[in-house]
Amino acid sequence: MRKILIAGNWKMHKSIPETLELLSLLAGKVGAASPAEVVVAPPFTALSAAGKLLSGTSILLAAQNMSQNPEGAFTGEISAAMLMDAGCQWVILGHSERRSLYDETNGVICQKIKVALENGLKVIFCLGETASQRAGGKTQDVVRGQMELGLRNLDVGLLASLVIAYEPVWAIGTGKNATPHQAQEVHRFIRSELEKKYGSEFAESTRIIYGGSVTSENFQNLSLEPDIDGALVGGASLDADSFYDIITSVT
Repeated sequence: MRKILIAGNWKMHKSIPETLELLSLLAGKVGAASPAEVVVAPPFTALSAAGKLLSGTSILLAAQNMSQNPEGAFTGEISAAMLMDAGCQWVILGHSERRSLYDETNGVICQKIKVALENGLKVIFCLGETASQRAGGKTQDVVRGQMELGLRNLDVGLLASLVIAYEPVWAIGTGKNATPHQAQEVHRFIRSELEKKYGSEFAESTRIIYGGSVTSENFQNLSLEPDIDGALVGGASLDADSFYDIITSVT
């Protein structure tokens, strides 16, 4: 059975003291017997401090991005080894904001996924369609293309630590949310595509989580769908009570 994964993407929020305050509150709430696997992704500046605080807790640490390069003259970039040195076990790759604001292509995202997995980082691989793409009936084509190119030539054995996050771009930070039926339809499609390419065992074991204006109220219904295995949470993860409510909404 696939364990629910709840991940918080803090984006460009929280200083180091604010990060430690939030994580202290959250760690006190979550405890060792969480019903879900819990991951948090603070900004780069707070990763090392967060890693120290979370050591020995059940909460795992993620970065919001990383370079596909191991080291070198890449000003402003962070490598997989650096993330692991800071205490990260996970990294978020392919987020729509990285695609639209920083021109990350499917090819670059594929390189990053490969490097992350080869270095022992688990990956949350984001994909999803825009409002105009959905309105044009292109959701499946877009999702299929992002998945095919993002995972191109990657061996199935390497992908055991991969989680796919379906994040419809039209629902991210907008207050809009896909209905459980809309989300389940795309999650089922993603799983069917994984089965075609990698086989039924891999498809059934891979977690596919939902992101896009997630709250405890809407996620409770989303989590009842058979192919929705968790959530990638944005704004609601910046408050310990709100994020904890989402974690416990699946029990």
